This record gives sequence, C-alpha cells and structure tokens, in this order.
Amino acid sequence: MSGLNITKRRVGGVVILDLDGKIALGETNRSLHEALRELGESNQKNVMVNLAKVTAIDSSGLGELVAGYASLERSGGKMKLLNLSPRITELMTITKLFTVFDVFEDEAEAVESFDTASGTAGGGG
Repeated sequence: MSGLNITKRRVGGVVILDLDGKIALGETNRSLHEALRELGESNQKNVMVNLAKVTAIDSSGLGELVAGYASLERSGGKMKLLNLSPRITELMTITKLFTVFDVFEDEAEAVESFDTASGTAGGGG
C-alpha cells in the first residue's frame, strides 16, 4: 500500500494535517486536495501541513500544496508547512517554493506564528 493517510487535529486555533505516505499523481493527490478544500469550505483559517512522515512527493504533490495554499489565501486563511524531509527541502529549494511557504521544524513555534485571535494563555507543549 502506497497511499496517503491524513490525520486532522487542532492545536489552539490551528488545524494540523499530519500526512503519512506519499503525495503523488492520482488518489493520494486527490485526498490531499479534498482535505484542504474541506478546510477552506469550513472556514478554517489557520492550517499547518505536517510532512514529517511523507515518504515521497512528486511535482503534482508539490502543485497540490501550492493550490491548497492559494485557495486558503483567497479565503483569508494561511497555510504553513512543518517538518520537511531533506528530499522535500531540496525540491522546495529547486522549485523556489521556499519563497511561497512559511516552513517550520518546531510545531509549537509554528502554531505561535499564526495570528490567532483566540488568545493563548500559554502552557505546555
């Protein structure tokens, strides 16, 4: 099985999508597209995509991240990336996508980077 599992969780005012598997042309790409579209339609403004367990990504997968980013931006939201593998980092550098995305290695720092109006009272992490 070379699919993509997507787990959704919330930390403060941020929805985090934990991806596990590969993002490639076909079904895995479509499931990522659907997950991002649903977040936009349900008015989720702050989205973090955790790529820590992504085993491979192709050009259509990168394209899907860009499309999701653009879609959320249009609806007044933000999408940021977390835990890029060395290979994904290399692809993002070659394609100059680092100029598009905010990229983080630390989840707490990434969550704090969103302008959440819910006011975080501090505490664990």
